[in-house]
Amino acid sequence: MAKAVYVTSMEPASGKSMVSLGLMEALSRHSAKVGYFRPVVGSSTEDNTINLIRQRYGLTQTYEQSFGITTDATRGVGTLHDADSLISEIMTKFDTLAAQCDVVLVEGTDYTGASAAFEFELNVTMALNLAAPVLLVISAHGHRPDQVRGAVNAARDSVRGHEVNLLGIAVNRVEANQTEAIRAVLDPLDQPVWIIPEEPTLQLPSLHQIYSELKATLLIGTQESLDREVTGVRVAAMTLPNLLDRLQDGVLLVTPGDRADVLLTALTARFSDRVPSISGVIVTGGVEPDVRVLSFARGLDSAVTPLLLAPSDTFETAYRIANLTPQIRFGDDRRIAAALGLFETEVDTSDLINRIQIADTAVTTPLMFENRLVRQARSDRRRIVLPEGDDERILRAADQILRRSICDLTILGNADTIMDRARSMGLTLSGATLIHPEHSELRDEMAALLCDLRGHKGMSMDIAHDAVTDVTIFGTLLVKSGLADGMVSGASHTTADTVRPALQLIRTNEGVSVVSSVFFMCLADKVLVYGDCAVNPDPTPEQLADIAISSASTAAAFGVDPYVAMLSYSTGASGTGGDVEKVRAATALAQSRRPDIPIEGPIQYDAAVDPGVAATKLPGSEVAGQASVLIFPDLNTGNNTYKAVQRSARAVAIGPILQGLRKPVNDLSRGCTVKDIVNTITITAIQSQEA
Repeated sequence: MAKAVYVTSMEPASGKSMVSLGLMEALSRHSAKVGYFRPVVGSSTEDNTINLIRQRYGLTQTYEQSFGITTDATRGVGTLHDADSLISEIMTKFDTLAAQCDVVLVEGTDYTGASAAFEFELNVTMALNLAAPVLLVISAHGHRPDQVRGAVNAARDSVRGHEVNLLGIAVNRVEANQTEAIRAVLDPLDQPVWIIPEEPTLQLPSLHQIYSELKATLLIGTQESLDREVTGVRVAAMTLPNLLDRLQDGVLLVTPGDRADVLLTALTARFSDRVPSISGVIVTGGVEPDVRVLSFARGLDSAVTPLLLAPSDTFETAYRIANLTPQIRFGDDRRIAAALGLFETEVDTSDLINRIQIADTAVTTPLMFENRLVRQARSDRRRIVLPEGDDERILRAADQILRRSICDLTILGNADTIMDRARSMGLTLSGATLIHPEHSELRDEMAALLCDLRGHKGMSMDIAHDAVTDVTIFGTLLVKSGLADGMVSGASHTTADTVRPALQLIRTNEGVSVVSSVFFMCLADKVLVYGDCAVNPDPTPEQLADIAISSASTAAAFGVDPYVAMLSYSTGASGTGGDVEKVRAATALAQSRRPDIPIEGPIQYDAAVDPGVAATKLPGSEVAGQASVLIFPDLNTGNNTYKAVQRSARAVAIGPILQGLRKPVNDLSRGCTVKDIVNTITITAIQSQEA
């Protein structure tokens, strides 16, 4: 039977689901078979948190398997004595799910029913029957410190009175000016207490939630443009000058579709720094604006304010928006990042996991690996420079990096333009350092450094002063000077633009003849390292040996035990030919230079990763059948193989990650996603810890 942990509260709007999300993230680091279960869910619509957890963590359980009963079944039930049959039904469904899992996170009821006392008793009774320790969530919102202390004591005593193991108490939604006072009154408790501050953005509905709840149509904008908070609603029924006086950042305008003056002003407002940045516009009644107005609006920049069409009338639309309960939904990446950043910063997750007594699994899922990267980056926080501040994807990734406190960021570009663009997209970059190379106080210093480094190539101070206005050169110099620890570029620059300055200014590590790359291939149950799949077209035996050694070091730095397979179309001594001999020579060189690393070659891919094939083709090999680092003989083979595995096995490919430089610089694909950028920044931060 799977181990269970129970998250519950004593009142609605406690932030319980945010805590569940953070705990689910922590549990997923330690087990590949994590389940999620709710004893009671609403009857009218599917539970948002179930869908969020199922989708984010790739759970194989169905929606029906994820809950016990609906609220319809609890009608007329006011005591636990009356609820025996319901509890039995819940237990039966839980047991079915638990049989498929190592650990199940159970999230209690939402306190939307008539009796809060009954719901709390139900939650505690369920925890007792599941032998599940309880993580209790208490809301501090609107409460004095002494009231918070009273609520904590009452909840703690009640849980213990039922002989349920209390893991700890998360005091959530703590206002900034109350943090120390609440910490002081709770400090003497003999129970772990974690204080989680209020995060205003999590208390606001997102535009995406409104879009979904109203079953609206997106007329103008992208799905990403919906990932912004709505601070309020304004019904645009007045003249334009009066409306402008009442606009505020983050409000959603609700207006009839025939108000062309309102629509055009609102949709183009982001181009003015004198008008608040609204979150969006929604037209009502299912009536689209005039085709000419839409045509004009669609010709604007893609980051234009989103325009939605709601089927309901103006009054109903505004009323429903104003009464929405904010939710974190799948796809709300910024809100997820904010929630996880809060939880991971304030809660000692290692201690919490130890209290739950979850043993680490030998399996490594993609999510487990990505979480490992985040933890590793946070352990020694570094500064990464992003030279492409004019790229929307870079700004979105920066927002997520800062929200999760993964590392510090320096973003290059026109600061006013960057902040205006971020504001129009609803992003928060307040924690980043913004530098405009052309107007920076550092320009002269960077030019002098460039002149010093490239003077032997004829670089003069005048030429250097102009050259450092190039963002990739300026960013590389920040890394060289120590003002940044690493750089990530390539979203809008070529590989040559990114790599050439790094080779010229940062240079390679001593004893390394070639800069190469690896991809982390995150399969369903393990992580493999592929090299080189992105940089060197046809490496020599000496370069191939360097690539193998560098890749093994990279693997070890990221928690992958290096067992290196030098791949070829032949295994052992069975084959001949120039390509095989190149791999054989590279293997011998690598083995002689690093006898401490298990290295095998030439070896075919199947013999490298399949124990059954290995036993036949290369019995007795330390590497065969369990290779974790796979070195391809040339770029053609490596690039095609990683893409084939990525698509066919649905592996998550993280990279390319450059290796061999004295300080890390990594190149993005120009088709990269926001997630790709976040992963690459995180890895670059970790690489800089080793540099």
